[in-house]
Amino acid sequence: MEASTGTGTGTGTGTAAASTGQGGKAPVTRGRRPAWLPWIAGGVAVLACLGLQSQLYSGQERTVTTVFMFVTLAVGWNLIGGFTGYACFGQVGFFGLGAYSTVVLMVHGGLSFWVAWPVSAVVAAVFAAVIGLPLLRLKGHYFAVATLGVAEGLRELVTNIPRWTGGGAGITIPSTGGEAPTPWLGNDGFYLLFLGLGAVAALVAALISRGRTGYALRAINQDEDAAAAMGVNTTWAKTVAFGVSAALTGAAGSAYAFQQVTIYPDRLFDVNITVLMVVMVVIGGSGTVTGPILGALGIAVVSEYLRQHFPQMHSFTLGVLIIVAVILLPQGLVNFVRDALRTRDFSLLSNVRRYRL
Repeated sequence: MEASTGTGTGTGTGTAAASTGQGGKAPVTRGRRPAWLPWIAGGVAVLACLGLQSQLYSGQERTVTTVFMFVTLAVGWNLIGGFTGYACFGQVGFFGLGAYSTVVLMVHGGLSFWVAWPVSAVVAAVFAAVIGLPLLRLKGHYFAVATLGVAEGLRELVTNIPRWTGGGAGITIPSTGGEAPTPWLGNDGFYLLFLGLGAVAALVAALISRGRTGYALRAINQDEDAAAAMGVNTTWAKTVAFGVSAALTGAAGSAYAFQQVTIYPDRLFDVNITVLMVVMVVIGGSGTVTGPILGALGIAVVSEYLRQHFPQMHSFTLGVLIIVAVILLPQGLVNFVRDALRTRDFSLLSNVRRYRL
C-alpha cells in the first residue's frame, strides 16, 4: 500500500517513513504537552521566587527586584515588537510617562501610590492608543524612528515643565513622615511588588498569545496585507497590542519611580532601557511567552557576574557575549530549543547555517 512505502501522504506517512530505515533523519513524533503544564510551571516559578527572597542579602534582593522589572519590560515590548513585528524603539517613553504620571499624582494630587499606580498604567495605554492610530500605519524602520521621536519628545516636555516635574533637576516623592501619601515599601515590599507585576505581565502575554488577538498579531507579523484580506481587523489588533504593551511598561515605570523616590528625565527616558528590552527579547526568543523572561534572567545573571568579577571589562564583555549569542541563536533560545527538539539537531553550527547562510 502507499502508506507502507513511506512516500504517500496522509497520517500514516510519518510512521512509515520512520520505519523505512533509509538515509536521512526520520521525523520525530512527539505528543502534545498538556495545556495545564505551562500554568503549573509558572506557578512553581512564582513560589520559588517567593521562597528565594528570604535567602537573599539586601544587595542581592535589589538586584533580583531589578530583574523582575526588566522581565515586565521585556514581556511588554515583545507584545508589539515580537508578536506583531513592529519594532518600537521608543518604548522607554511609556516607562517615563508612567513614572512621571505617578509623581504628579502623588506629589501634586496627594494620591496614594496604590491609586496612582493603576492610573499611570492607564495613562500610558491611552497615550499609546492615541499615537498608535497614525504611527501604526507606518512599517519597518519608519515606525521605529517615529516611536523614538515620541520618546524624545516626552523627555523634552518633562524637562521643560519644572513646575510639575522638577525639570532637569529632578523631583522627589515624599516617602516618610506625615507628608508621604504612601510610606516607602522597603526592599522586601518592592521585591514582592515587581515579582507580582512580572507575573501579571507573563499571564497577560500568555492569555493574548493563546487567544484570537494572539493569532491576529502573528498573522500581521507574517503578512499584514494577507491578514487583512482574510478578515483580520489589523488596526484593532495592533492598537490593542500597543496599548497593553504600554500599560505594562508604564506600570513598571510607575513602580520604579516610587522605588527610586527621586527621579530625573534623563534617567527615566534613557534609550538604553529600550535597547535592553530588545536584546532580552531577541536573545530569549521573539514572539514567544517565555523567551523575554529567559532573556531578562540570562542577561541579568551574566551582567551581574561580569560586574562583580570583571568590573573594568563589564560593558565590553557583555556586548561581545550578546553579539555571539545573536549570531549563534538568531531565532532566540526558546525557538532554538523548540526547533532542536523537533529535528533532533542540537548543533549550533547547523542552526547558524539554517538561519544565516
